[in-house]
Amino acid sequence: MTALAAIQSTTPSRLPPRMTEWPICAICLDSMIAAEASAYLADDEISYLWTCDTCGYGFVTRHSAKSFVCN
Repeated sequence: MTALAAIQSTTPSRLPPRMTEWPICAICLDSMIAAEASAYLADDEISYLWTCDTCGYGFVTRHSAKSFVCN
């Protein structure tokens, strides 16, 4: 199934992404827990392909992968 839309992620919340930023299907409002596929893009971005198990709607999210430096 191909993705239908590209959605940019919003500013991160204070809680870890696994607890707060699960995408919700725009068609049937079902929540999705795991991405179908992911790809590392240029400029430190990661793209995720999401497909709804209930209705089949697909979309792509992009997230910035900022590197952290430990002291």
